[in-house]
Amino acid sequence: MEIDRTLIKFPSANEVPEAASLDADRGRWDGLYLVDGEVKRWDGPLDDVRSPVCITAADGTIAPALVGRTAKLDEAAARAAVTAASRAWDHGRGPWPSARVADRIAAMSKFNDRMRKEREHVVRLLMWEIGKTRKDAETEFDRTVQYTQDTIEAVKELDRTSSRFQLAEGFIGQIRRSPLGVVLCMGPFNYPLNETYTTLVPALIMGNTVVSKLPRFGALSHMPLLAAMAECFPPGAVNVVNGDGATVVGPMMTSGAIDVLAFIGTSRVANILTRQHPKPNRLRTVTGLEAKNPAVVLPDADLDLAVRECTSGALSFNGQRCTAIKLVFVHRSIAEPFVAKLSAAIDALRAGMPWEPGVSLTPLPEPNKSATLAALVEDAVSKGAKVTNAGDRSFATFYRPAVVYPVTPAMRLYHEEQFGPVVPVAVYDDEREIDAFMRESNYGQQISLFGNDRGRIAFLVDALVNQVCRININSQCRRGPDTFPFTGRKDSAEGTLSVTDALRQFSIRSVVACQATDGNKELVQDIVASRKSAFLSTDFIL
Repeated sequence: MEIDRTLIKFPSANEVPEAASLDADRGRWDGLYLVDGEVKRWDGPLDDVRSPVCITAADGTIAPALVGRTAKLDEAAARAAVTAASRAWDHGRGPWPSARVADRIAAMSKFNDRMRKEREHVVRLLMWEIGKTRKDAETEFDRTVQYTQDTIEAVKELDRTSSRFQLAEGFIGQIRRSPLGVVLCMGPFNYPLNETYTTLVPALIMGNTVVSKLPRFGALSHMPLLAAMAECFPPGAVNVVNGDGATVVGPMMTSGAIDVLAFIGTSRVANILTRQHPKPNRLRTVTGLEAKNPAVVLPDADLDLAVRECTSGALSFNGQRCTAIKLVFVHRSIAEPFVAKLSAAIDALRAGMPWEPGVSLTPLPEPNKSATLAALVEDAVSKGAKVTNAGDRSFATFYRPAVVYPVTPAMRLYHEEQFGPVVPVAVYDDEREIDAFMRESNYGQQISLFGNDRGRIAFLVDALVNQVCRININSQCRRGPDTFPFTGRKDSAEGTLSVTDALRQFSIRSVVACQATDGNKELVQDIVASRKSAFLSTDFIL
């Protein structure tokens, strides 16, 4: 296919605006990592971080911009990180896990304040590393800060409710949540800051010690925050490493020192990691994995609303979201007008550089992603589908969205998660076909329903509520608000993440109990009154 260079214009070096440039910090974050309370610069091999944003040379050739370099840590460095976390845990007797709740909250609050000061550095790195628009990068940063603050408030509430003693069947006891041990956090490239912190923050504030293995793309965006982590938390409480997954993560898992795996990625990799642990029965896993979230457009749906929500739901951040709409089912009676409106809406989206105002579509960070998407589209076209918009063209790291219609079960796009700007549309005649699709699917995260027929909506809700974990009515699939539970069935997730659910995932209920005799009551009261115990306490944080 002939390359169309009009799809997107990559800038020359002097066309990058100062408000988006990384020149002032070029090399500043290279090779940094955090182990045992010390921000270090790796003196071994480094990996070049190439941007999806290409720079146009004077002769017209283009090449991905060099954003910086990340540490390619070796096995010894990885083991040093997990050793530091284990030493800081110290069987639950380390200074961080044994600290009072108030002290952990104070440390996390201090970190959140320090984090706010690095906003512009992180936002620019997100734009260049993964091609996220400035608006989306700012939203990701601000949401992460808010999530951290909300977690702090949730811990305060949890502490208030657990500060009471309970009397039952002649026993008196206090039940609080205790940390689990050493947590390995692994976030994804599409939300490298927010998704990583939705596990790291609750794990840390509950008293666990953490090793965070950064994603392949988006690792540099964490570098401006390492100094704040070293300043705010005890040595070894949080460690941040980078490098090849097999080299870095494998030794951590095989060491048996990891008590909790918090992983956001694919089920294939999650299965590999858990199998590496020598005592998998001791390993708790909290995962967010693949999804094939469908949207269903009923015959009486508001087409303009459905098109608007499906366009945004399928293509926000180029469709590189587990919560994205990955397949649209439209009733046969309205299929043609819906596809026409959807194609027009997608063709109207503006493509450009992440810092340009009004841009919706940006270059893709994964190498060869355009070829992968093109193969999925070609498979569908070879089996009878058509591309109904201008989406069958790509240039360098950019792939213009393709609306593919009609998609059938014989096509890969019907079953596989594309994780990119391809929007497959399938036709259905009866709502039971949607029920059958979800029953047979390997995934069970979310679904969106568009329509106003009470009977049809009610049927689908009842049929699907035990197949997926969130049903969105007349709105796109999404994660937020963060107070809502975020999870999935089948191969889509294990465990639940929300501000409050995450605190439970990274802790366990522990109880101190005794028979409610006068002597025991006096003993416990004296311990509490003298504040000799960090666990037995009626203190709580306002």
